[in-house]
Amino acid sequence: MSGENSLSYAVSARSVVGLIRAGNEDSALVHSNLLAVADGMGGHAGGEVASALAVKTLANLTPVLDSTSLDPDSAEDLLLNSLHAIDNEIGRVAHDNIDLTGMGTTLSALMLYGADGEKSVALLHIGDSRCYRLRSNDLLQLSHDHTVLQELLDQGVVTAEEALEHPQRSLLTQALMGEGSLAPVLMVYEVNPKDRFLLCSDGLSGVLSEKEIKAGMKINNRDEAVAYLIDAVYAAGAPDNVTIVIADADEGATRMPITFLGAAR
Repeated sequence: MSGENSLSYAVSARSVVGLIRAGNEDSALVHSNLLAVADGMGGHAGGEVASALAVKTLANLTPVLDSTSLDPDSAEDLLLNSLHAIDNEIGRVAHDNIDLTGMGTTLSALMLYGADGEKSVALLHIGDSRCYRLRSNDLLQLSHDHTVLQELLDQGVVTAEEALEHPQRSLLTQALMGEGSLAPVLMVYEVNPKDRFLLCSDGLSGVLSEKEIKAGMKINNRDEAVAYLIDAVYAAGAPDNVTIVIADADEGATRMPITFLGAAR
């Protein structure tokens, strides 16, 4: 998987404090084969700790992902099992510190793996952070929100218009809280060179429309695309922290070491 012509991620990312929050409870991880965004909850300290624990525990996968001998089934199993390791770690830390009781985090992680010519991405998702793919001019939301509101939308109880102002729009049905009660789903997608992916906290997706997000993602320069989206959120009031990871599947991408953003720095 190493080498100049191996498909990997070329990434631009930022994590910033919104206009209302006192601190950043978001964390992110970027690497040539692994991306992740986590949005913490449970009070300022608890949220920061939970999201940082999520991405730093997940980072333990990266040495294995750099191995050329890792088969697809093993890669997917490792990613899925990492979710339980994260949940256990959050539970352990919360048990040892009463001030962190009730902390939790969302997590959206996107792993690129497989032999050259047969690359896939696996999406591991809990909560309401999101993952999108832009292919040519088509934007597709790959993740499915784990929220009460999304369940109501799926059941046809509320319309998309009603959802915009719904009082339960941020109420999660799944999160990593150290309780062991997870029902994770791992979704696998084929990947093409030039596919562009976006991972983000709901500080972006809860403020901008899909049309506005697509406009930012279509900006060719990744740094400019990230800046455009963050500026748009700030112009709209930035009620929450904002974490954005934009990654291109690129055959000529330079290999990256692990980099942490937000609370995990």
